[in-house]
Amino acid sequence: GRFLNFTSATVLYFVCCTLICLHPQSLADIPLPLDMAPNSVDDMYEGCANNMATKVKTKFLVSEKKMSKNFSLAWDEAEKQYNKKWKPKPGKKTSRALEKEQNMAVYAYTLDKPEIFTEFNSAVRTQRAQYMGMFQYHSLHFFLTGALRALNARKPKTERCLTGYRRVNRKFKLSVLGKEIRFGAFTSSSMGKYPRKEKFGYETCFEIYTCLGADVSLYSKFGESEAEVLVPPYEIFKVTGIKQRAEEKDLPCKVVLKLKSTEKTLSNLNCKTQQRE
Repeated sequence: GRFLNFTSATVLYFVCCTLICLHPQSLADIPLPLDMAPNSVDDMYEGCANNMATKVKTKFLVSEKKMSKNFSLAWDEAEKQYNKKWKPKPGKKTSRALEKEQNMAVYAYTLDKPEIFTEFNSAVRTQRAQYMGMFQYHSLHFFLTGALRALNARKPKTERCLTGYRRVNRKFKLSVLGKEIRFGAFTSSSMGKYPRKEKFGYETCFEIYTCLGADVSLYSKFGESEAEVLVPPYEIFKVTGIKQRAEEKDLPCKVVLKLKSTEKTLSNLNCKTQQRE
C-alpha cells in the first residue's frame, strides 16, 4: 500500500511539475472577472436590522468568536480600543455616529494583527450558497454593513458620494466598458490619492466614485492618515473608463478603471437569515 501511495505521489508530483513548467502563469496572472459578483454575501438587512441585531448579539457573535481565534482576538482588541477612545464618560450625553459594535467592527476589519479581512472578504465574495449554513462571519458582516449605512445616512444626500482610489496587484478582464459591476465584498480605497504602490502594487488601479460607501478613517486602526473609504458589497457601479499604460505612459498603474456608482443596490440575500426561524 505504502509503495502504491508513494508511486501515486510521484506521478502526481511529476504531473504538477510538468503543468507548472508548461504553464508558468501564477494565479496572480490570471485575469479576474469584473461582474455582478453573483456569489456574494450581499445582505443589506433592509427591513430586518433590529431583529438581526438581536440574533447576532445572542447567537452569532458568541459562536463565531469560538470558531475563529483570530476573529475573537480582533474583536477583543477592538473592544479595548473602544473603551479607551470612545466609551461615553459617566454623566456625559453622547451623540455618537456609530453604535459600539459598529465602531468595533470597523476597527477589527482594519487591523493588521490579527489580520482578518482577507479571509473575511474571501468568504463575503464567494459564499452566497453557504450563507444559511457554513458562513462564519455574520457578526462582522452585519456590524460593518450597519456602520457604512449609518455613516452614509448622516450626510446630506448631495454630499454622500466620495471618490476613492484603490490599487491591486491583480489583472482583471477588461471587456467591461459601459457594463454594471459590483465588488461583491467590502472594498477599501483611499481618499485624495492612490495608496503607496510599494505596498499595494501597480497592476490595476481603480478610481471609484461611490455613493453608498463611507469614510471610515475616524474609526479605522490607521486613523485619518489613510483616509479610508470603504465600499459595500451590494453597491452597483458602471465602468465609465478604462485606460492602459500602453497608450498613456504616465498612468499610476498598468490599467486604470474608472467606476461610477449607479446609486442602485443589489442584495440577493436581503434578510435571508430571518426567513428560517
